[in-house]
Amino acid sequence: MSQPEMQPEGPPREEHGGRQRDLTGRAFPVGDWGEPAERLEEICHWVESRALDTVDWYLRDRLWKRRGARALRIGAALTATTGAGLPLLDLTGVLDSGTAWGYLALLGAAACLGLDRYCGLTSGWMRDMATAQAVQRRLEALRFDWASESIREVLGPTEGTSSEAAERCLSVLRRFSEDVSDLVRAETADWMVEFRSGPAPLRTQSLVPWSTRPGPVRPASRLLPPASRPSMPRQRPPEPPR
Repeated sequence: MSQPEMQPEGPPREEHGGRQRDLTGRAFPVGDWGEPAERLEEICHWVESRALDTVDWYLRDRLWKRRGARALRIGAALTATTGAGLPLLDLTGVLDSGTAWGYLALLGAAACLGLDRYCGLTSGWMRDMATAQAVQRRLEALRFDWASESIREVLGPTEGTSSEAAERCLSVLRRFSEDVSDLVRAETADWMVEFRSGPAPLRTQSLVPWSTRPGPVRPASRLLPPASRPSMPRQRPPEPPR
């Protein structure tokens, strides 16, 4: 099976005339597998479209978080500077009641930082940037892997049958799709942990591994407690020779 036409030519086109508002995903492309190369090309475009939509969603989501975080941090810096300068003006006699207003300004700086932390603006901004960059790096790796599979079929010699080549390509696409889903799931779990009510982290079904193996069961120790001594049977002393 040849794959030179299976390499995606460019970024996928946006559907439905606009951008999606949430990571709702897209329907899996179904069709006739009589032409495996065309079907693999459609699946590759579908996988790449999902990754680009994910990157676009995170980059758009970080915009308002970045603006809010910067506004609160600038406000905290200004109010903290004002709170530190007003008592000095009060000491020099330039401004009356400057100390009281300075305490109020410091309280405003603390309120700005607390609001930023409570709303998770800075942390959410950082998470969105990290997740978008991670998905982009994984998308670049997919493009090189897909090009490698295509070159392998063109330059040959072909390894195995056509079904094995198609299965190899599907494995590359499936592994990439699972990696992107894991990145999104990890970012969502970090977001949920920020709102946990107790000291223990949240445990959701999405974080449970596929298979868990019980640990080895250690045999019970047969050692006696340190305070007890082993009891040995008493032996009769040897009798003297007659």
